[in-house]
Amino acid sequence: METAQGGPTAKSDQTVVRREVSGGDEARVAELYWEAFGRKLAPALGPPETGRRFIATHLHHDRGLVALAGGRVVGVAGYRLGGRALTGGGVKDVLKTYGLFRGLPRLAVLALLERTPAEGELVMDGIAVDAAHRGTGVGSRLLKEIASVAADHGCRRVRLDVIDVNTRARALYERHGFTAVRTERTPCLRGLMGFGAVTTMHREVTAADAPEAGSAP
Repeated sequence: METAQGGPTAKSDQTVVRREVSGGDEARVAELYWEAFGRKLAPALGPPETGRRFIATHLHHDRGLVALAGGRVVGVAGYRLGGRALTGGGVKDVLKTYGLFRGLPRLAVLALLERTPAEGELVMDGIAVDAAHRGTGVGSRLLKEIASVAADHGCRRVRLDVIDVNTRARALYERHGFTAVRTERTPCLRGLMGFGAVTTMHREVTAADAPEAGSAP
């Protein structure tokens, strides 16, 4: 299926998953991201209004999948590939927004959150679903499409990091074939960001993840 913008989509029930963030949806995507990850992002990008605006302004539209219900974005999954992630903004952007003295420590926090893909790897950098649509399969459809994107780009695996307090997300990832490969204890971040450990999970990309594998005959 093709969107009006020419990007591939996946459809199930009343929800459509699209492989891009359309112009005009930036603020909504930023809202969902902040709702899901605001506690972790606040030390770097807070206060909330400023953080949401920063995310919306510096999005890389082609590094996000969105789930739409009735034309409204109800879910988003971002990923890093080819040196770019859904959430952008460089050193100059941070300093311009927050100023030199407030910006420098924020850059240090952002560096802690940075995740660089290995060769042949797609890194997920977040999945967020609107509260009213949780438990309806939106997250599962986004994860399935992430694997399809990875297959499209010739990646051999998908990698993600999940924090210790997000047990619901970890359970979702495990149901979709992700396995834990290591856990890094970060007790110094518990007071700052609200978590004390980060687990890295991998999921191998298979031939079944290729878009044509799921297409109707």
